[in-house]
Amino acid sequence: MSYSPKLGSAFNRTRLRDAEHPTPCSGMCSVCGDCPGLCEIGLAAVRGADTVYPTAGGNMQYASEKVYPVDLSHFNINGRVFGALGAPEESGEATVFHVKMETEIGRFHPIKLKLPVVLPAMAKLNWQDYFAGAAMAGVLAVIGEEDLSHGANIGAAHTDSPRLDLKPRPLYEEAEMAYFKTHHYGGIRKYQWVTIPLELHGVVVLRDGSKVDVHIGGKEDDPQFIINDLLPHLGREQGKKPLNEAIPSESLNVLLGGKPFEDKDCSDRFKLGVLQYLNAQYGITEEDFISAELEVVPAGKARDIGFDRSFIASYGHDDRVCAYAELAGIFDAVSPKKTAVCIFADKEEIGSEGVSGMLSQAFEWFMGDMCRTQGVALSDCFANSFCLSADVTAAYDPNFADVYDKRNSAFVNYGVALCKYTGSGGKGGASDASAEVVGKVRKLMNDNGVFWQMAEMGKTDAGGGGTVAKFMAQRNIDTLDAGVPVLSMHAPYETVAKLDCYMTYKCMKAIFEQA
Repeated sequence: MSYSPKLGSAFNRTRLRDAEHPTPCSGMCSVCGDCPGLCEIGLAAVRGADTVYPTAGGNMQYASEKVYPVDLSHFNINGRVFGALGAPEESGEATVFHVKMETEIGRFHPIKLKLPVVLPAMAKLNWQDYFAGAAMAGVLAVIGEEDLSHGANIGAAHTDSPRLDLKPRPLYEEAEMAYFKTHHYGGIRKYQWVTIPLELHGVVVLRDGSKVDVHIGGKEDDPQFIINDLLPHLGREQGKKPLNEAIPSESLNVLLGGKPFEDKDCSDRFKLGVLQYLNAQYGITEEDFISAELEVVPAGKARDIGFDRSFIASYGHDDRVCAYAELAGIFDAVSPKKTAVCIFADKEEIGSEGVSGMLSQAFEWFMGDMCRTQGVALSDCFANSFCLSADVTAAYDPNFADVYDKRNSAFVNYGVALCKYTGSGGKGGASDASAEVVGKVRKLMNDNGVFWQMAEMGKTDAGGGGTVAKFMAQRNIDTLDAGVPVLSMHAPYETVAKLDCYMTYKCMKAIFEQA
């Protein structure tokens, strides 16, 4: 016995609306168990406005027939609720309109969501409003109107920044002071990291397998840390050394404290004094540092710079300023024809290695899962996709004009900087976008009122750098670099222009909507 209509449609090439293809689950799913073919609702999830729906039965329908003939969906149940979670325990307040469902995604720099939503397939007549809502709820891949055989528009930023990581056995004492030994992550100018306030952030897995988050130095009443430098009175020989040699890597040791442990008969009392604090606050023992990811970063909030407040100085503009533009762009994108995808990669500063870097197969798994639901080959999707490698570039600095080619440099307050190629020397390590790709983006920027400029990193023989662009290009995806010009890149405090940040956001939004 079935109370659900048989709504399989030859017009939509859908089935599963009959007793021969049941599912043991109630509710909706884009693909049911042992699914031989998509239903109308599943098809709508991955084809969007290409699907004509619904053909009958109202605006929302069952995804498939159920194993049992009668269930709670066939009745109206009057019940009594005891208690409330997310709202006051009062009948007038504990309603669906007052329940707070905020949550966060992300470890170190979480993104706040109003709803803990991962949207399933749901047939709605106003599909454009639906996927716009999906983006605002925090879904970082927004299904477009066209299927993935037409490709996707991808924004690829990275969220790691140069920093100091703790070594596996970092804690020691010397001259009645306790220190952490560090190993610098990414390209830094070591002399910039001494005598500035520092914070400590990360995660520690304890001996019992539990995990604790560590955040010290970010709050007003938190202690902070510092790396010592040599006083000028005794720095005659140090001053003769090149900048990159004056502060050796092994001297980037973080000062932690100078208060000894109470027991005067034990050794390493100053080291034990630090361990006593960490154990009391976080349950950490010295052995737990082996299974820890603890990072030392500059302390201080982002600040407006200049009398006119036209600049922003902060740690980590490279590349979080572009990651934010990318995220805001996909949230605000309206009616994207192609599926829009945001990438927030890790490990870019050390070559994109590891399972969280762009050399990992994680991106293939993510895109492959979406392609399989549509019966599209991943290779076809990649071949028809476009990627904007959203990464910062060097802004022309008149104080160091000798390393820039002024005619081919990015300038602050001139808009988002497009880079046909990065790399070093003879374009080593670059993807080098084609003329057609550059022309396509150039037209798109002009059509959408985006201020843009063409740029290189600097003079050919002065150095160079790379982005994730070449790794996206290796996947047969047309890719172009674009991002915010930065002054003092990789310094503890980097500077960007507000106009350039806004134009990078407009660029990303246009890419997601129209590329």
